[in-house]
Amino acid sequence: MLRIVVCVSGGGTNLQAILDGVETGKITNTEVIAVISNNAKAGALERAKARNIPGIVLSPKKYSDREAYNQAFTEKMKELEPDLVVLAGFLVKIPPQMVSAFSGRIVNIHPSLIPSFCGVGYYGLKVHEKVLERGVKVTGATVHFVNDGMDEGPIIAQKAVCVEEEDTPEILQRRVMEQAEWILLPKAIDDIANDRIRIVGNRVCSVAGGNGK
Repeated sequence: MLRIVVCVSGGGTNLQAILDGVETGKITNTEVIAVISNNAKAGALERAKARNIPGIVLSPKKYSDREAYNQAFTEKMKELEPDLVVLAGFLVKIPPQMVSAFSGRIVNIHPSLIPSFCGVGYYGLKVHEKVLERGVKVTGATVHFVNDGMDEGPIIAQKAVCVEEEDTPEILQRRVMEQAEWILLPKAIDDIANDRIRIVGNRVCSVAGGNGK
């Protein structure tokens, strides 16, 4: 059974996709053991509470400096002992010590086709605003493993989404969620849980059959 901790800063729509996936069997051999947020008012915490999943608030504002926060965050994650950490709309950079401690066991969902519209400053609605400003015709989402860089880890999967002429950032954000994010992230978790993919060095490899599936 893959034990996962989901980290999220906002409403938690990707968290909900994960919870629904576990409930309906789209995600197998997986248990969400905790939800961590840097925002005490995050809707994701209510989603966790509704499923009797522990919700933990760890805000940088409550610590003397970022190093103190990074240490506390890392220690809490080590205490929880997850097999996989899932960043599902988490707007805090993962501390280097956590990346090291959970190497190859942290995944992130990003709302663009990496390497486009990613890196410092590209998060949430800002990504879709930049997509529309640039005038590209296709965007999408990417699930990737996390390393020390910003959106630079090995890519697990991507899915393209068309940009329409009348799109606003909000409309495009919703379409990318529905057509890409809520599909890619549950599938990636299920693939990891059933040993169908694994990270080798800086590459993601598919494993035929996985755990007999």
